[in-house]
This record gives sequence, structure tokens and C-alpha cells, in this order.
Amino acid sequence: MIKNDDVSFTSSALKIAPFLHHQTKPSLPFFSQLVQTKLTFLNSLLTRTRFPNSSLLCSASLSLTRPSSPGSDPKSLPILCSASLSLSQSQLRDSTQNDSVVAQQKSGGASGVHGPSRYDEERVLISEVLVRNKDGEELERKDLEAEALAALKACRANSALTVREVQEDVHRVISSGYFCSCMPVAVDTRDGIRLVFQVEPNQEFHGLVCEGASVLPTKFLQDAFRGGYGKVVNIKQLDEVISSINSWYMERGLFGMVSNAEILSGGIIRLQIAEAEVNDISIRFLDRKTGEPTKGKTKPETILRQLTTKKGQVYSMLQGKRDVDTVLTMGIMEDVSFIPQPAEDTGKVDLIMNVVERPNGGFSAGGGISSGTTSGSLPGLIGSFAYSHRNVFGRNQKLNISLERGQIDSIFRINYTDPWIEGDDKRTSRTIMVQNSRTPGNLVHGNQPVNNSLTIGRVAAGIEFSRPLRPKWSGTVGLIFQHAGARDEKGDPKIKDHYNSPLTASGKNHDDMLLGKFESVYTGSGDHGSSMFVFNMEQGLPLWSEWLFFNRVNTRARKGVEIGPALCLLSLSGGHVMGNFSPHEAFAIGGTNSVRGYEEGAVGSGRSYAVGSGEISFPVLGPVEGVFFADYGTDLGSGSTVPGDPAGARLKPGSGYGYGFGIRVDSPLGPLRLEYAFNDRHTKRFHFGVGHRN
Repeated sequence: MIKNDDVSFTSSALKIAPFLHHQTKPSLPFFSQLVQTKLTFLNSLLTRTRFPNSSLLCSASLSLTRPSSPGSDPKSLPILCSASLSLSQSQLRDSTQNDSVVAQQKSGGASGVHGPSRYDEERVLISEVLVRNKDGEELERKDLEAEALAALKACRANSALTVREVQEDVHRVISSGYFCSCMPVAVDTRDGIRLVFQVEPNQEFHGLVCEGASVLPTKFLQDAFRGGYGKVVNIKQLDEVISSINSWYMERGLFGMVSNAEILSGGIIRLQIAEAEVNDISIRFLDRKTGEPTKGKTKPETILRQLTTKKGQVYSMLQGKRDVDTVLTMGIMEDVSFIPQPAEDTGKVDLIMNVVERPNGGFSAGGGISSGTTSGSLPGLIGSFAYSHRNVFGRNQKLNISLERGQIDSIFRINYTDPWIEGDDKRTSRTIMVQNSRTPGNLVHGNQPVNNSLTIGRVAAGIEFSRPLRPKWSGTVGLIFQHAGARDEKGDPKIKDHYNSPLTASGKNHDDMLLGKFESVYTGSGDHGSSMFVFNMEQGLPLWSEWLFFNRVNTRARKGVEIGPALCLLSLSGGHVMGNFSPHEAFAIGGTNSVRGYEEGAVGSGRSYAVGSGEISFPVLGPVEGVFFADYGTDLGSGSTVPGDPAGARLKPGSGYGYGFGIRVDSPLGPLRLEYAFNDRHTKRFHFGVGHRN
């Protein structure tokens, strides 16, 4: 190959580092400078004699930088690079031409900075275009030669090219990702000028070193690079892998990204990962009205122990959101937010949790409806008065004292709850309860003569412990003592009803029992339409010879299925009692929360029971929903096994079904339910309730 002495093309080496997309960077400002990428392509020089007494020195420049604006699309941009080529005339034929060039430079018309010179548009006829290695020899790998030729757009055999077009094709070869340098060399032959692109391929990939990744799975990296082993490293593909790593962090809300990538000798790729670990977590109380920092009443450790985010972990925004929700469910905070900030000179992050406390509590009054009373001048109306404190001693402990009083019903209750016993790592809660109640006895012992109604009085005290068992599952154990008996309308104790059926199991005025309680609850998502399962067991412990000995099991299950805009809700409940128990403790079937179309307890009172229900609800207008339903309940033939057979004495059928329709309205008190039902005995009945069915 004979070189033209008047034409030369020289170039410097090309250095490449992969670019990290802006979209994968964490939102913290101090992460914006973690990565700096550089790619340079230094001066290329072309000289060629066109006039007998002068030489032509040409220069032009080409640069491409990746924009840093957040709105730009990094995936649509090529590899960041720059190249330069110069074109100038060393000697001019006369002073007039020289004066003209000077004038143009002063006006900016021919400046390389302000625009292309006229020499950039001069074309040189190229007879042949070849791709060779940096020593001018054929490439060993023909697939790489094909990649380089495929990248050329303007440079073709028998074409007249400008300097700018050559520059652009050099850039395209580099942008293919397979080459670390590309140097165009012009060679004069008998057939014309031959343009040779001397390229240096990247190294073959033979290994990976990843530093600083504590949460990134090894398998993810192995899968990302598995297809590249033994192949020439492609910078574009490497950039895509880096983007996928950054996306992995982003999708999981983790503060991490690839901070640097380089190709070492031997084909080893080294990735450096920057992960923001939590350096410190602090609580800042804000005033409800001004938003300014203030002194809080809640002890900081009471809040901090609720958090799953700990010091030394890589900060996760998703985990932080869950922690915010957990703190809100404590019921003592009005607003909670996490503010991450850079820790000084550590590359870590400090978390500040801003909290706004709710008022601790106070007195309240209200009203309600009891489904157990169906007669009288004010059937079912209940007035209530309560005092509550949500944050006793600043430890989220709760005290509730309440009194509810109706036409017949009355309940006085004191509850003291510690939602997380200090020193326990299982989130065990403790509740101490004292209660004195009086409820109508018509569920089991109804149809008494006029002015001869019965009430069931209960005095109970106990302690319960609850804890999460696994996600969505919780368990409760407790010990409760109960002293219960029946009284007439004058308040005198009674041991038999109007039908001479016993009202107590012991035959005395009151039954005493010590109950061991176990309950397990599955709550699904917590919504009314989600799945739910409850298993409850009570065991009478006869530590005293007169205390009752029995075992009672009760279960409830619910499953919701969405059908377009409608919700189909299926529920099933059942239970059984073994041993000696009070007749008024029998399972009552029928009513608003059981089989609609019947009065409360009118289907049966049994030692066993099963109730199934199906509902289809659909939106009507705003907060109003329509509903169709059907219920069925049975005592499983156990009514006669209840002491005194109170259901048989009142001719209760023992089984029955109901169906109907209704509307529901969301309100601050909960869903208001108005339903119209028909039963299998051709009776029609309205039902009104507050809240969801049990």
C-alpha cells in the first residue's frame, strides 16, 4: 500500500467510561455528583497538497455530550464522545485572499467556533473504504469488521466525502460500542484515495468485580453478565446492564446506584456500587398549628421501636413508607413523614422523622343502636359517655372508661391496654379489663309475658395478651373470670323463666366461671371485602368445685370476590359447646347479624350452629351502595340439648332462611345499613344496623 506523502491522518487513543442514566439516580441531591463520565477523542489532522506552492491543513470539530436535564431520555442518546479535526490553508496565493480570510474571521463567518468553514464542504473522492486494526492489518474477527462497516453511513467506495462526513462515521463506529478507538487514514493509490478505518476492539469479557454492593443479589449480577462471557465487551450493552442495576435499586425504593465502571486488563469489568446506609434516626416533634419544632409528649423510644428501618441498613423508601404507616396506626400521631439528609462526609444518610401529635384524649358522648332490643317505646336506642386517653405516660398506653345506657342495655367498662410490653421483642400487647353489663335475655329466653322481661347481668374481669404470629395473622390468649345471672324487670334474681326453663347451669342465682381464652385472627388486607378468618376457643376451668366446666369453639370466615364494579361477599360461621354451660350462653340464630327476615334469636338457640350468607353489593350514587343478600342458619338439631330446651319451649324452628335487598351509606359512624328481608315463613321485616355485619 503506497501512502500519499501529501495526505496524513493522525488520531489519539479513545478512552471510554459507561454513562449512568439520570433516571436511575436517587432523589437525594448529594447523589447527583456520584458519577462523572468521560470520553475523549483527541485531534485528528489531515493535510493534502492542492496547489503547487501551498499545502492544505484542514480542521473541524465534532462533540457530543449527554444532556443532564431531568426530562431528557438517556436511552435515546449515544455514547458520550468528542472528536476534533482541523482544516486550514498554510499559504495563500496573494495578499488579497489573506485580507479576505482575516475579514471573515473578524465577522465570525468562517470561525470554527461559530460555524463550519467553507473547506469543510470540499469533497475528496474516495475509491475504497476498508476496516483494519491499529497496525493496518486485517482484523482477526470478521464479525467485528462487519460491525464497523455496518456502522458507516457516508463512507462508501467511489463516493466524494467531506471532512465532516468522515468525522460523523468515526463517531458511528465508536457508538457501536465494540471499539475503544477509531483512526481514519487516507492512502493514495493508483485507483484513487483509499480510506482505512484503523480500529481497536474492546477486550473480551472474562470476569466481574463488584464492590460496595451489600443488598444487590449475586444471582442478579450473574444473570445480567452471563451472556457476555468470552465476548468482546460492548459499551452500549454494558450501559444497559448498569441501567438495569440502577433500576433494581429504584424499583425497590433503595438508595443505591452504580457509581463507577471500568474495564481492567485481562477483560475484567469492575463495578463500584454506592449504597446509602442509614447513619442515624431522630424524632422531631412539630406543632399542630404552626408546624414549628416543639417538645413532644411521646417518648422517642416508643416511636423508634415501631420502625423496621435500622441503623446500618441501606435506606429503602418503601420500607420507610411502611414505617410511617405503622407509626400512624399507633393512633397518637396526626401526621408522620421521613426526611432523609446526607450525613457529614460519610456517604451515608440521616433520617429525621417529623411527627405531629394528636390530642391525647378527653371526654365524649354519643349514641347507638342495639340489635338485641326489638320492643318498647324506644327500641334499641343507646346513649354513651366515655373518657379516653391514647398516650398514657407517653408510651402509647391507652385507657378507656365508658358507660352505655339504653332502655334495657347498660355496659360499664374499663380497659387499660399496653400495645407493646416494654422489653418484649415480639410486639406483645397486654389488656386489663373490668366490665359490668346488663343485656336483654330475649335472644334465648324471649317471648316473656308483658311486664315480665328478663335481663342477663354479667360482671367480668380479666387480662389478655396478643401478638402478631406471622404476616396478617395474630393470636390472643387470656384469662377471664365471669359472674353471671338473670334478673326480672324489678331487678330481682331469677333461676327459671316463664316456661319453667332454668336460667342458670348451677341452679343458683348466678353462675361463676373462669375462662381460658385463645383466639387466632387472619385479617387479609383489612378491607371489608378482603378475606378474613377467626378461630375462638374458650375453656371453663373448674378451679373451684362450683365453677362451670365446658369448652366452646366458634369460627367465622369471609371471602370477597370482585365482579366488575360489584363485590360478591361470602361468609360462613359456626360453633359448638361441650360440657355444662349457662342456657343464656347458647348460640342464638336469627336477626340483623345472622339470618335476616327473622327477629333476633327467632330461628333457634342451640349448643351448635351454622350460618351462611351471600351478598352482592354495587355502587349506586356517591357513598350509596345497593345490596342483594340471602342468609341461612341452623342449630344442627342441637336446640333440645340446651339445658331446659328454651328454643323448643318457644317453638323456634331450628333452621330457616331469608333473602332481600337494601342500601348502605358511608358515614362518619361507619356504614349505615337499611335492609328489607323476606323469610321462609312468608314474613317481611326491616333491619337497620350500623357498621359491617360480624
